Amino acid sequence: MLQRYDERNADIVYWVNGELLHRDQPGLSPFDSVVQGGDAVWEGLRLYRGAIFGLAAHLSRLRRSARALNFADIPSDDTIIDAITRTLRANEMSDGVHIRLTLTRGVKVTSGMDPRLNTAGPTLIVLAEHKPPVYDTGGLTLATSSIRRPSPDVLDPKIHHNNLLNSILAKIEANAAGADDALMLDQRGFVAETNATHLFAVTGGALITPTTAACPEGITRQTVLDLAGQHGIPATVRDISLTEMYAASEVFCTGTMGEIAAVTTIDGRVIGSGAVGPLTARIAKLYQHHAAAHGTRLVRALT
Repeated sequence: MLQRYDERNADIVYWVNGELLHRDQPGLSPFDSVVQGGDAVWEGLRLYRGAIFGLAAHLSRLRRSARALNFADIPSDDTIIDAITRTLRANEMSDGVHIRLTLTRGVKVTSGMDPRLNTAGPTLIVLAEHKPPVYDTGGLTLATSSIRRPSPDVLDPKIHHNNLLNSILAKIEANAAGADDALMLDQRGFVAETNATHLFAVTGGALITPTTAACPEGITRQTVLDLAGQHGIPATVRDISLTEMYAASEVFCTGTMGEIAAVTTIDGRVIGSGAVGPLTARIAKLYQHHAAAHGTRLVRALT
């Protein structure tokens, strides 16, 4: 699965610490921590008719991650929201938009790993693109990667950091296998997530999903669990083996960029009927309606 370039993004502007720059203009110093060592945290946001779903939850996770990395002078939520709003207005965006929000440790006085070299404060980057959900809603193919998700004693997944080489290596394997994405296991051999999304399986008419021991605390994942509770759909969070995924009647993945997308093949095994399952379709509809109706409005929706 390769995302397609959208011509509407040819002349977008992005935000870097108070400046709006054309996408072709460089805005980051080579001394910035994200360039030096991937030392940054990020969030993916989605805009529905002028409103961002889960904005408070995303900003809270960004702040927790930045605190865990001991960032200094983390910008306030109001400052970040103002930067997002001004970026959206400058691009005349109101719907079908994905926002990549990045907060780096900032610019260093000289190259080096030591955070004490950072004296200028964090760098805030807002990149908004015209981008509908990126996955094929007809069903995805996954291939299990040899790359494992690290445990908290290696690199805690509760830190939503920019060091994504683990995921990129898994994605390279998925590409080589002709799959849409990689299914990743934790260090014990249980299912963790894909290289980019959380996973759910349907077994016996109920949802099961892995714990967050080796994956981030997903906003979309939690929303699905909440919606399941509200609509009488049984859901359990527990360790899940790869064999259970093969035997599930349905599998789907969740994430801000792709919303809810069915998985129809894993490692050559057809999942269920090989088509989008009824519970997956129901969850997808519930999520789309919920996200569109419960966002934080930042810009006027264009008609």
